[in-house]
Amino acid sequence: MNPLLARLHPYPFERLRALTREITPNPAYKPIGLGIGEPKHATPELIKRALSDNLQGLASYPATAGEPALREACATWVQRRYGVTLDAATQVLPVNGSREALFALAQTVIDPTQPGATVVCPNPFYQIYEGAALLAGAQTAFVNSDPARNFASDWASVPEAVWARTQLLYVCSPGNPTGAVMPLAEWQKLFKLSDRHGFVIASDECYSEIYFRDEPPLGSLEAALQLGRKDFRNLIALTSLSKRSNVPGMRSGFVAGDAAILKQFLLYRTYHGSAMSPVVQSASIAAWNDEAHVVDNRSLYRAKFAQVTPLLASVMDVALPDAGFYLWARVAGGDDVAFALDLLAQYNVAVLPGSLLARESGGINPGAGRVRLALVAGVDECVEAAQRIVSFIQSR
Repeated sequence: MNPLLARLHPYPFERLRALTREITPNPAYKPIGLGIGEPKHATPELIKRALSDNLQGLASYPATAGEPALREACATWVQRRYGVTLDAATQVLPVNGSREALFALAQTVIDPTQPGATVVCPNPFYQIYEGAALLAGAQTAFVNSDPARNFASDWASVPEAVWARTQLLYVCSPGNPTGAVMPLAEWQKLFKLSDRHGFVIASDECYSEIYFRDEPPLGSLEAALQLGRKDFRNLIALTSLSKRSNVPGMRSGFVAGDAAILKQFLLYRTYHGSAMSPVVQSASIAAWNDEAHVVDNRSLYRAKFAQVTPLLASVMDVALPDAGFYLWARVAGGDDVAFALDLLAQYNVAVLPGSLLARESGGINPGAGRVRLALVAGVDECVEAAQRIVSFIQSR
């Protein structure tokens, strides 16, 4: 067996299942799950129609690079959303959801023969970043989020010696679990570090279309263009239809940016067998070309957060995030695991302990003392869950 597999950590939900194995939730309440970030809104009809109308695609092997029409649809969306012009043939590549691309990109860009090959990750973080780094033969360095600065990552805490051996930096903006959006000044700092040390920046932007203010979140390609980086050197942005269009089961997204990196990434993917089904490509074109369903989806999230956030804020330290569909709430007493287990037992509401989403770094676990609540269910169910949490806290 590959010895690197032994370096992998259990996934947060696996750890939570082990912790809750002996718990019998209160049967007086129907279960409500706020733990897993799986969109529950209805899949738009236009995407369903595109799938059913293009089943003839099942008879053809797909090209790894995707059909030109799909790459053009992705590039057109980037232009419409961010004002960034891309060469669809060289700067855009369809992928089977951002998760597999986040993993595969590390296998493409990491050179494990270099001493101390390092991947830098935000902390808390999406565990695929860590797994991708470890299986690529690299080590990880974690950058804690700072609650005093809207959960911004403390990039200044990374020693110059660590940056010097860094080959890949994962950025998540809007962030999971905090919902924080990186401002232009932070992007400028990271681009300068990348220029100095030569590492690749992988910008995970799968939550970019769920936001609560008038101005949409700044994207990495948009930031690069504003800073005069028109070639997007050492920058790859990754996005997905899963959250934007409520199609997590379709496994569809794309990556965009540095053409030289994407050329090598395409080579890797050709051997890895990561081509997107022609049927899914047709449905993806329909999804990227339509914004009306995205606006409707965003409105549903805004309605939920407008009702749930004040309810929880009356008993917890929690605030409306910049974007995304999570609330990142501090729990009284600081024991996030005990909070989650007791809430499940007494009120049959599942939330994810924040400490399971982070690693100890600098002597602290920045997820400890918080829980992540994924407001993915319907408005009424989310409000009911919030009311139960209020009752739970008031009864403690």
